[in-house]
Amino acid sequence: MHEENSETGDREAAGSALPETASEVAGLPRRIRAWATELGFAAIGISGIDLSAAEPGLLRWLALGRHGAMDYMAKHAPLRLAPQELLPGVRTVISARLPYLPVAAADAAAVLADDGLGYVSRYALGRDYHRTVRGRLQKLAARLQEAAAALGQPCRCRVFSDSAPVLETEFARQSGVGWRGKHTLSLTRDGSWHFLGEIYCTLPLAADPPAVDHCGDCRRCLDVCPTAAIVAPYEVDARLCISYLTIELRGAIPLPLRPLIGNRIYGCDDCQLCCPWNRFAHLGDADFAVRNGLDATPLATLFAWTESEFDSRLAGSAIRRIGHERWLRNLAVALGNSRRGTPGVVTALHSRLDHPSALVREHVGWALARHGEAG
Repeated sequence: MHEENSETGDREAAGSALPETASEVAGLPRRIRAWATELGFAAIGISGIDLSAAEPGLLRWLALGRHGAMDYMAKHAPLRLAPQELLPGVRTVISARLPYLPVAAADAAAVLADDGLGYVSRYALGRDYHRTVRGRLQKLAARLQEAAAALGQPCRCRVFSDSAPVLETEFARQSGVGWRGKHTLSLTRDGSWHFLGEIYCTLPLAADPPAVDHCGDCRRCLDVCPTAAIVAPYEVDARLCISYLTIELRGAIPLPLRPLIGNRIYGCDDCQLCCPWNRFAHLGDADFAVRNGLDATPLATLFAWTESEFDSRLAGSAIRRIGHERWLRNLAVALGNSRRGTPGVVTALHSRLDHPSALVREHVGWALARHGEAG
């Protein structure tokens, strides 16, 4: 571009537009949005890479130990705050939003009210989102790189979908895709039932205005949380969060928290179910339609799955990553929280008393004791 400086000056002096290539690069965000819509994304936003505003909050959260046993959060904190370490030369982050609210899923409130059924977080009822979001972002990145190459602009990209140390909610905020709700999830006027994904890009694309917070004085998510894990607006202690306890925690679930889990066997949606903005939510992508009847299956039925059945039925599901042992641990807690006399519960628990895993046996024993049975 140095060789074109004098020519550019002449053009500007003559009142002409930007050089053709620069004008076309400036038009890339509009094309990116059009491609993203074709790929099923609900929204696309563009931001820079400055994370200085988010750094104090992240470091404080870690210093307070609120990440619990998620050691990788502390280990990779420097990477989260330094996008250039994940893609040298990165100048732009493209944030994407993909809705997931499952079509024809059983009513969440009705399932939570029936302690004989297992409640699975809405995001995990269908296909593993990592594959869907990342696959579509890769297609979007490929189109961007092809367009940039046609303009003679070198462009490198790297795609993420909850797959690397990326502050995705902060980038979504900065790019206007959604604000950070008081429950710390990404929130929009269409609600929070969506996945986020990012493209780190070396092109200097124009940034969008950041999202504006519309939570106001509402505190429904704080008040409804079963374990009071939302300790203050915009602050979650993962050690208390049911999603952490049933998904991330590898060991025993703390005794005081077990009764509060109810029949939630994988994740928790309470803070989203009560959010007023989710009244305006749209149904999600077909990839996230319910599989294996996980929206309303009896706990005893799920508890009877063998390890091979667990692996085969949940192939391609995000749930599979916790493994059969933690699956049984979670189900044992939910069975222990069932009302006394619920058909099949005690029989189901006795069937796992001799399970090879000490973790499973301990939770089964606790559950039986809740029903007045010896473990």
